[in-house]
Amino acid sequence: MKRILVIDDYPDNVFFLQDRLEREGYEVIKAYDGGMGIQKAFEEKPDLILLDVMMPDISGFDVCKKLSASEETNLIPIILLTALTDAEDIKTGLQAGAFDYIKKPFNKTELIARISSALRFSEMNKLLVEIEKIKTYAATVVTANHEIKQPLTLINLSTAAIRREIVKDEVSSEMVLKRLDFIENAAKDILLVLEKLGSIKKPVITPYVNNLNIVDLKAESSS
Repeated sequence: MKRILVIDDYPDNVFFLQDRLEREGYEVIKAYDGGMGIQKAFEEKPDLILLDVMMPDISGFDVCKKLSASEETNLIPIILLTALTDAEDIKTGLQAGAFDYIKKPFNKTELIARISSALRFSEMNKLLVEIEKIKTYAATVVTANHEIKQPLTLINLSTAAIRREIVKDEVSSEMVLKRLDFIENAAKDILLVLEKLGSIKKPVITPYVNNLNIVDLKAESSS
């Protein structure tokens, strides 16, 4: 069941919207001022927000700006419910991050149609975000494999060389120490790669080979 947060300082408006939305099978979360609405949005993570513009404590525009600026709530579509019909007011709402707006008094059929459209857009947006996460994860795996394979190979070769050396009647300590240096340096290289991958916040993905992508560690470190 989709959950819709209704933010309006008039209880009668909230009641009307709740009645209409519940008839359509939605679960309704209520807030009676901007501050409460922001709190509910962060706590409840609704699927959609219906937001009144004219409120006494915090305007709908400011609520919209705050929610759109947060990574926790910026993917939640917001539909403004407004009696303001001036083009500049509508522009202000959309620039604040609103997905859509409905002028009061609104038509019930239009309201449900706009909500359905916003929810479909939200689902598609979430799907695209998940796809990007999968692509980034895959590129990270390819990067780790590419960057770590050589030092791991060096560790394996050095370990094998040490094993061959220590079974000899006369062991060359110089050779063993040299191979140990190789192992230590290779281990440092691996740790450095892992540190770089772990510190990436906005990865730069570039083509690699065979339709695979890779994380550009140099681009990330230089940004």
